[in-house]
Amino acid sequence: MPRYHLRMDADAQETGLPDEQVELAVEIFRMLADGTRIRLLWALGDGELSVNELADRVGKPGPSVSQHLAKLRMARMVRTRRGGNQVFYRVDNDHIASLVRDAIHNAEHAVDGVPRHHRSAHVAAIATPGGSSSRTTD
Repeated sequence: MPRYHLRMDADAQETGLPDEQVELAVEIFRMLADGTRIRLLWALGDGELSVNELADRVGKPGPSVSQHLAKLRMARMVRTRRGGNQVFYRVDNDHIASLVRDAIHNAEHAVDGVPRHHRSAHVAAIATPGGSSSRTTD
């Protein structure tokens, strides 16, 4: 019986994922389970923006945007910088930006025959003599 217990512990350790990291990853996905927050992070992919600029881009009132940004900040997904009487937000790191971009690009694959993020490559392949219209995998 103790031998079985030791084997179970070995299996748990082989995953290589500390509990704290798994819990933080779950929190990130929880934060991404909201359309407004996805839109905010997508808009921040272009660079730093103020609350008012973000509110205009996502079509939501400033106070609502501020609440979403506060949650994203607590989850360490965005950072702030104060400039005069305004607060500017930016994505905390490239991994967050990539996660959002990949999720949107994956959604495009499910909705569209040739996703927007592949269209320029698709057109170039068609325009090239003898070109192939093969799609990339991202």
